[in-house]
Amino acid sequence: MTELAGRIAALMPRARQDLAELVAIPSVADPRQYPPQECRRAAQWVADAFAEVGLRDVHLAETPDGSHAVLGHCPAPRGAPTVLLYCHYDVQPPLDDSAWTSPPFTLTERDGRWYGRGAADCKGNIVMHLTALRALGDELPVGLKFVAEGSEEQGTGGLERYVAEHPEQFLADALLVCDTGNVEVGTGTATITLRGLAALTVTVETLRGDVHSGMFGGPAPDALAALIQMLAALRDPETGATRINGLDCEGSWEGVDYEEAQFRADAGVLDGVRLTGTGTVADRLWARPAVTVLGLDCPPVVGSASAVPARARARVSLRVPPGTEPAAALAALTEHLAEAAPWGARVTVEPEGVGAPFRAATDGPAYAALGSAMGQVYGRPPAFLGQGGSIPLCNVLAAAYPRAEIVLMGVEEPRCLIHAPDESVDPTEIEHMAQVEALFLREYATARRR
Repeated sequence: MTELAGRIAALMPRARQDLAELVAIPSVADPRQYPPQECRRAAQWVADAFAEVGLRDVHLAETPDGSHAVLGHCPAPRGAPTVLLYCHYDVQPPLDDSAWTSPPFTLTERDGRWYGRGAADCKGNIVMHLTALRALGDELPVGLKFVAEGSEEQGTGGLERYVAEHPEQFLADALLVCDTGNVEVGTGTATITLRGLAALTVTVETLRGDVHSGMFGGPAPDALAALIQMLAALRDPETGATRINGLDCEGSWEGVDYEEAQFRADAGVLDGVRLTGTGTVADRLWARPAVTVLGLDCPPVVGSASAVPARARARVSLRVPPGTEPAAALAALTEHLAEAAPWGARVTVEPEGVGAPFRAATDGPAYAALGSAMGQVYGRPPAFLGQGGSIPLCNVLAAAYPRAEIVLMGVEEPRCLIHAPDESVDPTEIEHMAQVEALFLREYATARRR
C-alpha cells in the first residue's frame, strides 16, 4: 500500500496535465451547441491515453445515436477475473459562461481545487483510471475491459443500445461504473441505489387565442393559471412533499444519513428557506419519488402583453426510487395532472420516456475487495449511499450480465457542483480514489482466486 501510494503521489502532476488537456476539449455531445468534431477529438485523446498505458485494440466504436464509445481490453492472467472500467468523456454545456469565475474549458487551480467543465463529471474519473493503471504498470492482476461513453449527458442511449447488440464485448466479473463519488471529501463511498426517471411535457389550452385582459379577463379561463394550479397539485401544500395519487411517497432510507446542515450547504439553500418534504434528507433523496418542474413555456415578464394566455406548457420530471416501476409512475403522474386540471381546460401530455431505478447487490467478492481497499486508503469501510440521479446503463449491464457485480464509485462529491457553473474536483480525491481502484484490482484478483 505504501509503495503504491508513493507511485500515485508521484503521478499527480501527470494527472493534472491529463485533466487540463481533457477539460480544454469542449466535448458537449449536442451538435446544436458545439461541433461534433470536439467529441471526436476527446474520444481520440482517451483512446491514445489508454493505449499508452497498455490496453489492447483500443478503438472508437460508433453507437446507434451517432456518438463514439472508446473500447479496449487487456486479457486476464490465467485464473484471474475480468473487470470492466466505465467512464464518459462527454460533458454538460457550461450554461452561462459569465457565471464561471474562471473560463469553463481552462483547468484552473483555486483554493486547492481544480475548476473546469468536466473536471469531476466525468473527466476526473478518466484521469483516476489512468493514474491507477499507470501506478500498477505491468503488474496488472486482472483482465480489463474498458469503455468510455460519448453521449451520457445527452441521455440518447447510444451505448445502452450498443451493449445490447454486442454483449460479448462487455462481459466481465465486476463492473466499475465510475460516474459517482464520495459522500464528502475523505470518506470512501459506494453508491448502491439510483433513482429512475419518468418525464413528460404537459400542455394546457383554454382559448382559441390570447385575448385582452381588460375586455375578457375574469370569465376568460387563463391557461397559465390553470397550469400553475395543476403543478401545485403535485406537492403537499404545507410541506412541499411530492404527492402523486397511486405512488408510495413515504419510503425510508437505511444506509448512510445526509445531515440537513450539510445538505443545505451542498445545495446552496438560502438562509431562511425551508427544505421541502418530510422524513430525513436521505429518505427524501434516495427512497421517495421527487417531482421537479424543469421548464415553462409562457409569456416572459419582459415583453408580455395585457392578455389572458390561451396556452401554456411545462416540462415535468419525476425521479423514482428502487421498487417503483417507472412506467407506472409516468402513468400516475399523467393521470394526476389530468385530474387536477380546473375549469375543463384541455390537457395534452407528451411522454418523454422512462428510466428504471437500480439497486446493487453488495454481498459478493467485489464489494469485499472494495471494502478492503477503501479501508486501507480512508481508514474505514465504505459508506453506502443512494444517488438521486439516473444511470440507465446500469440496468442494461445488470440485465446483460446478471451474475456480475456492479460497483458505482468515483471522484465526485457535493462540492464539485457537477452540471453547474464553477464545477471542480478536489485533486486529493483523484489521488485517493486512484489508490482505491489499484488496490481493488489487486484485492479482487486475490479474492476470486480463493
